[in-house]
Amino acid sequence: MKATATIVLTSLLIVAGIVPRPLIATEIPASERRSGYTFMGPETRAMQDDDTTNPGMLGVLDGEALWNRKAGSAGKSCAGCHQDAKVTMKGVAARYPAYDKELSRPVNLEQRINLCRTRHQQAEPLAYEKHELLALTTYVAEQSRGMPITPDPTPELQPFVAKGRDLFMHRQGQLNIACTNCHDDNWDKHLAGAAITQAMPTGYPIYRLDWQSLGSLERRLRNCITGQRAQNYDYGAVELVELELYLMARARGMPIETPAVRP
Repeated sequence: MKATATIVLTSLLIVAGIVPRPLIATEIPASERRSGYTFMGPETRAMQDDDTTNPGMLGVLDGEALWNRKAGSAGKSCAGCHQDAKVTMKGVAARYPAYDKELSRPVNLEQRINLCRTRHQQAEPLAYEKHELLALTTYVAEQSRGMPITPDPTPELQPFVAKGRDLFMHRQGQLNIACTNCHDDNWDKHLAGAAITQAMPTGYPIYRLDWQSLGSLERRLRNCITGQRAQNYDYGAVELVELELYLMARARGMPIETPAVRP
């Protein structure tokens, strides 16, 4: 079954002009790195550019309300500790995932929000991919819009970055392909009518028209892993955070676009 599936996918890729290479791909030079925005049609770009038509901005508004709402037995709001997010959260999303000393591992922005809830608000964590967590994350990330991605330089993160890169380069699943085979080898081509981008994580949480909702980077990564027909990871798994960490390192210097819009 595995061999048959691989042959079928290879045939589809060849028809699309995408030929899997037997060796690990060469990473994209910094001078050639492009946001997924540049692969989109003019209508989608226009939707992202105009805050009055960008559907992700509704999540920003909801996130602002949540920022100011008291929660948990401590009766604290995010604003109670961090004051005006437009000031205190500026640049924060540009450096996440970041290292958490208590956990001795990286956490992404969604996890940081939930850690703040449990540690300081004495509140239950918000569920992954539910609107409240997505909205609050989008609101925080939107404060960094236009700022360059600047990964957390903490030395303890380097082994996790390396693991994320290994996962990106590793062939897996019934189809025996790696992330790099599409996003390093064959970017700017098309598969099943969809543009193959460079997998730069510049706009998350992102509004995808096919989802009709905001979604996290982990949701997108899980979609790709499912497409590889590989064993998936749970939301919040360290493997997904490591992959996110590598992707952010790969996108160093590119501007944050949250909330980006994609087809």
